[in-house]
Amino acid sequence: MTTSVGVHEAKTHLSRLLEKVAAGEEVEITNRGKVVARLVGPARRTPNFDFDRGNVWIADDFDDLPEDLQRAFEGDG
Repeated sequence: MTTSVGVHEAKTHLSRLLEKVAAGEEVEITNRGKVVARLVGPARRTPNFDFDRGNVWIADDFDDLPEDLQRAFEGDG
């Protein structure tokens, strides 16, 4: 949903408008009926987990974790 407000209202109620933006709403600020600015939340970035694929490896002589430590990592310890 998009809310449209004039410059004066935006200056007067900026905190309230930012709460709307934080909740996912878009706010347009108009001057004499013309949109001059748009408030939107930050861009959502998806993590790129394979950015270093092929450059990271586990050594052949890497020891497995002790069972108690493995359980702790899995939330069972």
